[in-house]
Amino acid sequence: MTNQSTRRGFLVRGGLAGAGSALALGAQTRRTFDARDYGAAGDGKTLDSAAIQKAIDAAAAAGKGAQVLIRGGKKYLVGTLVLKSGIDFHLADDAELVISTNPAHYPPGNENGVLTATGARDLKITGTGNIAGRATEFMTGFNKEGEIWEFGAFRPKMFILTGCQGLEVRDLSFSQAPQWGLHMLGCEHVLVDGIKIRNNLDVPNCDGIDPDHCRDVEIRKCNIVCGDDAIVIKATRQDKKWGPSANITVKDCVIETKDSGLKIGTETTEDIHDIHFERCEIKSSCRGLTIQLRDEGNVYGIDFSDIKFVASYQAAPWWGRGEAISFTAIPRTKGGQVGTIHDVRVRNVTGRAENSIRINGTPESRIRNVTLDHVAVTFDRWTKYPGAVFDNRPTTAYPDVEPHNTPGISLRYADGVTLKDCSVIWGKNCPPTFTDALETENVTGLTRTRFHNVPAHPGEKK
Repeated sequence: MTNQSTRRGFLVRGGLAGAGSALALGAQTRRTFDARDYGAAGDGKTLDSAAIQKAIDAAAAAGKGAQVLIRGGKKYLVGTLVLKSGIDFHLADDAELVISTNPAHYPPGNENGVLTATGARDLKITGTGNIAGRATEFMTGFNKEGEIWEFGAFRPKMFILTGCQGLEVRDLSFSQAPQWGLHMLGCEHVLVDGIKIRNNLDVPNCDGIDPDHCRDVEIRKCNIVCGDDAIVIKATRQDKKWGPSANITVKDCVIETKDSGLKIGTETTEDIHDIHFERCEIKSSCRGLTIQLRDEGNVYGIDFSDIKFVASYQAAPWWGRGEAISFTAIPRTKGGQVGTIHDVRVRNVTGRAENSIRINGTPESRIRNVTLDHVAVTFDRWTKYPGAVFDNRPTTAYPDVEPHNTPGISLRYADGVTLKDCSVIWGKNCPPTFTDALETENVTGLTRTRFHNVPAHPGEKK
């Protein structure tokens, strides 16, 4: 990915870059379209969608990278905005878009998105401003036992960017998303750089960044706080074939979540391959590194490297039970089709977790060729929630939450697993349900190099 990860590299492959003189000319002739000149009030009460849309349309007509300027010092109440090709939608300084809670402000047919685009080319979304999602105003109440907000019938996504080419999202922030954050469907040649996400930790489905059937994507230097999955690569079921998710790099990100930190799945209806996660820190999660294969696509060519994480139990409604690493290939439904996970490498990863490293295939789908290289995890208990379970959700083919002791590494229905210079370290608060460093079931071709199988409670009878 190194030679493909520059902005210019994306544009050249997408056929969007011109000669140097043309780029210079474009910079000289770019025009700015101030949303205030089109009637935006910026008082946080007047609906400004129509005025800002006029500025967007005028900038798109001018072309050549024209800028839509949302000036700072103001709050702009908005519903759906439709972004267009060849513009820079710029939230300057401390400008804030405040999303409307009125469903009438989100026209039918756009899946209830705030910043939307379909088929846009060379679109930029930039600036240091914020998009305020007002998450709890879309909720019906707070479940104290489950430590989770319960959502109502309507809640928009912050972004729905579909079939875009040469897309750049840079520097801005969004907060309190009521549903998915940055959802990109079928996009190619994408750069997401330096965005900040501050969602509620107790709101469900408020994912951070979701590349979905996307290709040639780089996500870098993002700082994410969210209740649900932070960065999750998907292949959702759609009415049309958008192709695989492939050639995606995620690097140098800092994450806090109550769900998975870095994840592939669960929606895996087409292949997901050649994915690189590197140099990230996951400060909190229910699972550190996750691959959840539940559908007919295959997941392969995956590399996790130079990552630190913490994974702990959460209240029962939250998926994930504190697994350090969880690679599972389980049919979504009984008799349902499921692909395979193969050729995965985890290298130079350290963490602290309340539950096992799981590499868990099934008779329907064995996992093969997984390498753990210099992986060191300390297993301990520090939360109040019940333990000794594996979380298989979502599935109706197997128990959704399965009672199970806690080994350091659990291998099931797997072939060609390599453990090289790996360490299972037992903490100070290991309950009796913590067992061996390594547990295997129906495994072939296991290779161990400098791995010591020291149980959590040496000398105790089982």
